Amino acid sequence: MRYKTGCKTGDRDTLMCSALRIALTIKNGKRERMKKKILKIVGIVVLFFIGVLIAAPLFLKGKISDIIKNKVNTNINATFDFAEADLSLFSNFPKAKVSLTDISLVNNAPFQGDTLFASKAVELKMSIAELFKSADEPIQISSLTIKGAQLHIKVDKSENANYDIAKEASSSPDTGSSEGDGFTLALESYGITDSEITYSDLSTALHLMLSDVNHSGTGDLSLEKSQLDTHTDALVSFQMDSTNYLNKNSVRLDAMIGIDLEKSRYSFLKNEAMINQLPLIFNGYVQVNEDNQEVNVDFKTPSSDFKNFLAVIPEEYTKNIENVKTTGNFAIAGEFHGIVDEEHIPKFNITINSDNASFKYPDLPKSVQNVFIDVAVTNETGITADTYVDMKKLSFSIDEDRFHMTSKIVDVLGNTKVNAHVEALMNLANISKAYPVPSDLDLKGSLNADVTTVFDMESVEQKRYENTRTSGNMNVRDFEYKTTEIPHPLKIKSTTLTFNPKTVTLNEFNGSTGQTDFKATGTLDNLLGFMFNDEKVQGDFDLKSDTFALNDFMVAEEVSEESDTDTGNASSGDESIKIPSFLDCNINASANTVLYDNLTLKNVQGNLKIKDEKATLSNMTSSLFDGKLALNGEVSTKNKIPDFAMKLGMDGFRIGETFKALELFKVLAPIASALQGKLDSDIEIKGNLNDDFTPNLATISGKVLAELLATDIDPNKTKLLSSLSSKLDFVKTDKLNLQGLKTALSFEDGMVKVKPFTINYNDIAVNVSGGHTFDQKLNYAATLDVPAKYLGNEVKGLIAKIDDSELENVTIPVTANIGGGYSNPTISTDLASGVKNLTGQLIAIQKQKLVNQGTDKAKDLIGGILAGNSSENDSTEQGSSGGVKEVLGGILGGDDTKKDEANPKTDSTTAKKDAVRETATGILGGLLGKKKKKKDSVN
Repeated sequence: MRYKTGCKTGDRDTLMCSALRIALTIKNGKRERMKKKILKIVGIVVLFFIGVLIAAPLFLKGKISDIIKNKVNTNINATFDFAEADLSLFSNFPKAKVSLTDISLVNNAPFQGDTLFASKAVELKMSIAELFKSADEPIQISSLTIKGAQLHIKVDKSENANYDIAKEASSSPDTGSSEGDGFTLALESYGITDSEITYSDLSTALHLMLSDVNHSGTGDLSLEKSQLDTHTDALVSFQMDSTNYLNKNSVRLDAMIGIDLEKSRYSFLKNEAMINQLPLIFNGYVQVNEDNQEVNVDFKTPSSDFKNFLAVIPEEYTKNIENVKTTGNFAIAGEFHGIVDEEHIPKFNITINSDNASFKYPDLPKSVQNVFIDVAVTNETGITADTYVDMKKLSFSIDEDRFHMTSKIVDVLGNTKVNAHVEALMNLANISKAYPVPSDLDLKGSLNADVTTVFDMESVEQKRYENTRTSGNMNVRDFEYKTTEIPHPLKIKSTTLTFNPKTVTLNEFNGSTGQTDFKATGTLDNLLGFMFNDEKVQGDFDLKSDTFALNDFMVAEEVSEESDTDTGNASSGDESIKIPSFLDCNINASANTVLYDNLTLKNVQGNLKIKDEKATLSNMTSSLFDGKLALNGEVSTKNKIPDFAMKLGMDGFRIGETFKALELFKVLAPIASALQGKLDSDIEIKGNLNDDFTPNLATISGKVLAELLATDIDPNKTKLLSSLSSKLDFVKTDKLNLQGLKTALSFEDGMVKVKPFTINYNDIAVNVSGGHTFDQKLNYAATLDVPAKYLGNEVKGLIAKIDDSELENVTIPVTANIGGGYSNPTISTDLASGVKNLTGQLIAIQKQKLVNQGTDKAKDLIGGILAGNSSENDSTEQGSSGGVKEVLGGILGGDDTKKDEANPKTDSTTAKKDAVRETATGILGGLLGKKKKKKDSVN
């Protein structure tokens, strides 16, 4: 605001006006300067305040984390912790927001290590002033939000509760009152999102779970009297004594709750609940007293339309009920009133009624008519054991089909006692024509039942089945059941059951699925134990079949193709089979034909026992490949990887078909594909199974004893034999004699080891040893004792020159080393070196023989000479002595004697001497290893 002088424009200036103008000008200037100064100060204060808001979280963050942890852990017998605490002063100004992430609350003994509470995030809102309180002052919280929480409440068999973690207030005067410690609530709003709450009471076998919980409330809880407006959505599951009463049923609750903190009374002012699609309205109150709680609540359906009945059933089984046409009524009403303490529950009475109602879905051809329901759940004393259910009537009809049931169940929360009667005469196909059953459930056939049962749960649980009484008959004909759990529809031509006090007799059971037909009779011992006590189905059955195809019971399912390096097991693909854990039965089975994969077994008989996910086969016999098969063993699926152990006796099996059809035999003896004939064999084998129940070859171990009968060989069917023939051209592998061959194999860790054996080819003995891997890498040695006559003309010629009959039996060992793969074998032999060694031996023998022959002739000659075997003309000693000297001299000195042509008297003597000398020289020459030089003979 600017001040004015009051002087008019145009007036003559006077001294007064001038002075006034000057004064006002100065005053206005000072005011402008003052205003700017104030604005500057305000700006500085605002900036300082903003700076404080920015900097405060940095200084207070660590303090807040310590304060929260200390305050909580000081007041509980558990461990409270979180990963991080964050403070924001801007997002909810003038409130401060504290955010905690990854919160956990872990129990101490007797629930040591159990997580009572966990949450992804918790947000607290409070006044900024609360942040500056000291550690011993309570912090007042105005808003609480919990996200992704999991609350696990547990009560053990001794009735200890894991939520009882609050420390008792100290009575010591030194510590002062505990009031005011920790946190105080002045909530204006709170919320729980995407959370789960479970309650397990082991002492009563009760289990309650709330999943997908979203709950919110608004109100001022700092007032003594206030109203809390709440909204809740959740899925409820409830189980007691192994019976599921609710399974993820949708629940919605909108409740206005009046809170009177002075009287500890909580009143239901305006409330509506929705269970599945069934609406309920309720009112009343709960009064919390010092020693007990007082309950007075009643509820009912807002209308009596029969759609209320359909709304009780989960929506996935009723589909859209908006357009369903109904007649008649359906109503639920109930009340709870009384005291709740350690010995009492509220008295209550819940009634469910419908009188001659009907309903029809617009897109289905038939309707359900004559619906009568009269059920009451009551407790008139407040004592738990006095709760009972009285089903006076439950009946309906579809055309001429009818169903009727009555039942009375007493001591529901104690030793439950049941007395029930069921009568039914129904065409099962009409159910899907009147009610929207699941699309994969295609029921057909007729049901005729008249059964009465009386039992108590204590007798069932303690297996005192003699105390139970079940009687009546049930007959099902032309029943057809189709589900994704089996590949083909299950068709039951007829089945008749008779219910006796202790057993259920299966009088007949004729049916089929896929290629399989079956007929069965037998007894079932503990139907009630199976139904109510999670016991196994115990029974004894006789099963007969003309054709039984195992593939009809194999369901394809997605299986990961991962390998287990520790066990060597690999998932093979698409089929996984599990022996049911609930079976404990004995089956005597016989079938004309059993089909498994590519095998066809004939005349199958034997015993099958199933227990603990293990199938034990005893005395199983069959005809296969024109032979007889005996089988004993077991298959177990109890462990993560199924395993087996078998003993097989094979008598007179056709070799070709056996090794063509059975993958195991292809691995154990790949060369057998070239054999034609029969074999006997005993096999012991164990290992792991793939998901389709075929052996995992990488894990199997065992042994085989086999004997070949009447066997022919076709070497063209195997590269190995044809390659062997090319290396040893004197051996024709198709002429090998395998008659009566016995051999033994052992296998483990992917390796097959062959016990050495001998086969014959004409007069050649072949010794075989070695082994191969499952991927057909060969490592064999075949040692042949080869007679010399097969070793070529040079060896034959030497034997002929020696002219010794014993040499015809001379053999040399020839070793063929077989390696490489079965389809591309490598074969090396030592045949060339063997022939060379034999040739050297024959030459040595010939020399020795010549030496021996020369020595004998020299002895004869010299002996004759020394004995006087001389010519008549040389009768004197002098003449004889000279003749010997001449001969020996000629031998030792060389042939230097010349004929005396001038003296004809000496011609005959000279000729005789020449003959002796030539013979002796030849003999000694042979002895000395020298070669004689041929000379021209003198005529």
